Amino acid sequence: MTDILLRNDAGGIATLTLNSPQSLNALSDAMLAALQAQFDALATDTDTKVVILEGAGKVFCAGHDLKEMTAGRQAEDDGRAYFYDLFTRCSRVMQSIMRLPQPVIAKPHGIATAAGCQLVATCDLAVAAHGTRFGVNGVNLGLFCSTPMVALTRNIPRKQAFEMLTTGSFIDTTKAEQLGLINRAVDHDDLDAAALEMAQVLASKMNGVLGIGKEAFYTQITLPLEQAYEYTGEVITANMMMRDTEEGIAAFLEKRAPDWEK
Repeated sequence: MTDILLRNDAGGIATLTLNSPQSLNALSDAMLAALQAQFDALATDTDTKVVILEGAGKVFCAGHDLKEMTAGRQAEDDGRAYFYDLFTRCSRVMQSIMRLPQPVIAKPHGIATAAGCQLVATCDLAVAAHGTRFGVNGVNLGLFCSTPMVALTRNIPRKQAFEMLTTGSFIDTTKAEQLGLINRAVDHDDLDAAALEMAQVLASKMNGVLGIGKEAFYTQITLPLEQAYEYTGEVITANMMMRDTEEGIAAFLEKRAPDWEK
């Protein structure tokens, strides 16, 4: 049997590949479990500096597995417990991405719909192939994308998010870039190289500093202005006390490459 989630490590970069092309890389129970296991492992992996998330086959991710959801409805309670557990597990996966010390780069192609679009919105960065379509289309099936809405509304302007959620229409990469859902779009043939280049730039930074910055980024953004400055003042002070930060500043002033600890 083929692993539903593949991992490849090279140069401090871990590439996770959703590997269920026959289901359009749906976030099935097995896929969610595999993602959660990898994110739990990466949370304490000091050798990995950056994570790339991609999908095998024709698309990135088509959201939840509708066949599994239909089967889940057959429970005695009409599936209420199953559905609540499903969306709780999915929400945990999404929050685990944000809590990782490593930046996570989404690499969507084809389509990223519903919870697949949520994945893109949740990742810290995104490089997409031209032609990729993004949507939160549950409303077309009678199911409002309430949980994907959480990530989407934290990425793009309110009215555009509401339009996507209520019309179920797709946006293309041009619109996705304009709205801030993705960082950039490239030709499909250049997607691997573009995502890798971004990852390598991040991986070249001082060990641990991106983890400090990522945690501070997501913490301060929810705080009132005064509290945000108080909190980040403490963070940057602690950062300044680090040996490698001192070395990085000295190297810049002396116009040489920094001798950072690995």
